Amino acid sequence: MSSQELSASGQPIYRHETRQHEFQLATGNEEAIAKITQHVETYIGPVEGVFHEIISDLVHLDILFVPPTPDRNYYTLVTCGMSNLPMTVPEGAENFKYAELMICLPASWKVSEEAFQEEVNYWPVRWLKTLARMPHEYDTWLYAAHTIPNGDPAEPFADNTKLAGMMLTIPTTVEELEAFFSLPLAEDKEVHFFGLIPLYKEEMDYKLKHGVDELFDKLNKIGVNEIVQVDRKNVCKKRFGLF
Repeated sequence: MSSQELSASGQPIYRHETRQHEFQLATGNEEAIAKITQHVETYIGPVEGVFHEIISDLVHLDILFVPPTPDRNYYTLVTCGMSNLPMTVPEGAENFKYAELMICLPASWKVSEEAFQEEVNYWPVRWLKTLARMPHEYDTWLYAAHTIPNGDPAEPFADNTKLAGMMLTIPTTVEELEAFFSLPLAEDKEVHFFGLIPLYKEEMDYKLKHGVDELFDKLNKIGVNEIVQVDRKNVCKKRFGLF
């Protein structure tokens, strides 16, 4: 009998204990950086800024910034470096060892080194970096529909929102999705790009109980995607003890 912990909906639950790895200084892979940057510019838009890491643990993580345009009136942030190492995937998921993550911010979001000194502006970047490093810290993996709470119990990311967790998804803000989703970097290395959707605690609880498909139905009805909305409607807010 499997010892894998399951949610009420039958999905596996992964619990990440204190990391076992010592600090491991990492440097960037220039060839991979160039190919990922080119990929982002091909399918999203010109990269006009890079949030560089000075000292990196396990993998060197940069964040590529694509600014708003009339057609895409929001910032797009994409990790570059998560795929420097393979994730520890379960049997059958060997094709998904390598990943990068993306999230989008409204055009009104304060995006600057000075603004990022305040958590109300920085938390989406913090979570891109936190999740990009997590599989390598804990010998695990991330894939579409995985949810990660901000603590246990989950707490809001910052004072400007009650959103309290992230869910990986297949990106919906990229027109040529099939071509964008997968990037062959080598004969035996294919990188997949996942979007992040911030969730409320009640939405994460609902997913554990009812499954991701039912949660997606609720989110899709109000057009939730990887563009951050700090005060969007909570689709699973309890009313009279019911969802």
